Amino acid sequence: MSRYGVIDLGTNTFHLLIIEVNEHGEAIEIFRERIFVKLAEDGIGKIGKRAYLRGLQALSHFQKTLLDYHVRNVNAFGTAALRTASNGNEFIADAKSESGISIQLIPGSEEARLIHIGVTQAVEFGEEKGLIMDIGGGSVEFIIADKNQVFWAESFPIGVAVLHYKFHQAEPISLEEVEVLHQHLNEMLQPLFEVLKNHKTTCLIGASGTFDVLEDILPNAQKTKLSATIEVKNFHPIYQKILTMNMEERRADENIPLTRADMIVVALFLIDFIIKKADIKKILVSAYAMKEGILWEMRNPKT
Repeated sequence: MSRYGVIDLGTNTFHLLIIEVNEHGEAIEIFRERIFVKLAEDGIGKIGKRAYLRGLQALSHFQKTLLDYHVRNVNAFGTAALRTASNGNEFIADAKSESGISIQLIPGSEEARLIHIGVTQAVEFGEEKGLIMDIGGGSVEFIIADKNQVFWAESFPIGVAVLHYKFHQAEPISLEEVEVLHQHLNEMLQPLFEVLKNHKTTCLIGASGTFDVLEDILPNAQKTKLSATIEVKNFHPIYQKILTMNMEERRADENIPLTRADMIVVALFLIDFIIKKADIKKILVSAYAMKEGILWEMRNPKT
């Protein structure tokens, strides 16, 4: 049997996923862990001292886990935060020195391609194209695709850590902040709106992150092993409620994970914005995203 590990170093969270491929070629998940390091807690331009240390500690912990599980085939990928932080390359060097983990930086376009590979393993695409949306801390990837083909993909620097840092200072979020945030998204996402004119879809496919939270808190979500279907009409009441809550109220709400209480407002605002702009009728939540796409390619190397 072969074991594979992948580490996804996101802006908010570092993920480790380990699978084992049995004699029948089936991939079995044997370990999964997520550590909230919040690299952008002091801003998006530079990783702060506390976040820097948390990141290195998380990678040392992951390395120990990989050794415990006897995993030798490992890939580690850095995304938006490490691409943009002024000390991102320094962090990568220190990570290699302290944990032995080599981090590969990948562009947003590669993130999008890998996300599509992961999502297609979890979601049953119909005849209609889907708009895949992966909300990260530093960036958001949008992919218009069906099961077999990507028609368009682009990464935008509008991750929830970016939006929270720039647009959500008042508690609860103020009307002025909402207005400025709406204007910002309208300007930044013009390329997406133009493409949607020729690639219409009413299905939004959410990959991980905030969408996992929605799946847990929204009523009547129709769940399968690797996906869930959410009615748009059930999204709006939850969104409107959370939009009016302050930080203390969000932290006290048992439906909102403490680790997401700070950024969930801008995340839900972003989803609501896309629902309205794209005239979305149905939301699918995929349990798989970039990590699973990477693992698929590790198991199926190009010849």
